[in-house]
Amino acid sequence: MTDTTAFDDDPAALRAALDEARAQVGAMQQELDETNRGVLALYAELDTQAQQLRQATELKSRFLAYMSHEFRTPISSIRSLTRLLLDRVDGPLTAEQDKQITFIRTTSEEFADMVNDLLDLAKVEAGRIDISPAWFELVDLFAALRGMFKPVLVNPDVQLIFEEPQGIPQLFTDDAKLSQILRNFISNALKFTAKGEVRVSAVRTQAEGDVEEVTFSVSDTGIGIAPEFHDAIFQDFTQIGSPIQKRLRGTGLGLSLSKRLAELLGGRVALRSEPAVGSVFSVTLPLRLPPRAPVPADTAGTGPAA
Repeated sequence: MTDTTAFDDDPAALRAALDEARAQVGAMQQELDETNRGVLALYAELDTQAQQLRQATELKSRFLAYMSHEFRTPISSIRSLTRLLLDRVDGPLTAEQDKQITFIRTTSEEFADMVNDLLDLAKVEAGRIDISPAWFELVDLFAALRGMFKPVLVNPDVQLIFEEPQGIPQLFTDDAKLSQILRNFISNALKFTAKGEVRVSAVRTQAEGDVEEVTFSVSDTGIGIAPEFHDAIFQDFTQIGSPIQKRLRGTGLGLSLSKRLAELLGGRVALRSEPAVGSVFSVTLPLRLPPRAPVPADTAGTGPAA
């Protein structure tokens, strides 16, 4: 406390001290007011930038969605026409014609895959992708995947093996989204494996907090991925330079989309790989999909529902 006894016999000194204190308080108040105005201006600027970022994200999602929709019709037409030509509906083809039409059909299928991936990414970013969990048996999912890839196993030097699931009960998650993730993993593994095998397996694990999980792994004996690319491989449009990559086109979106779908299902993706040895892509999901928190109206996005 301030000792005021020195001012008892000197009122003028007391008034001077009070005036000085008032001046200091006024200066501090003025400085505080300026600081508050600066903080408010900063908040306003951040709000403006956040709004602009939301608008940019919405416009990008709209563009991807509209573009994907517009491309689907001509792509479907091209695929249908090439199928008719390759089936010799309008007459025989020469060897060179067969080769060129097959090339057109393959390119259109790659284009269709890219459009589908872009559309799914647009849905995810706009918060409009539907998650529809249901109970299902893992053996049924593996059987469907086995049948799906049987027609495309054209390399006799590569085997696609599905290990029989052991000790895994019914799962409660979105089997379509899980199938999409595994299809991306298997497609990549087959594409970059010239000899050996691609093996699909599932293992039941226990996470922190007594949450039961299942880890799905797709391992291959392919070209492998160098460690410096492990973090980037799940980013949009990432493609690793290699002799095989130069021969095979891709979108660089499948793994990025798989990562986002896994996160929507409450899980995560991972990669273990060594060049010239092979890779193991995995996705770990909860055995039971937890309830999703409602998405606020102002962040759900207003892009077109696909």
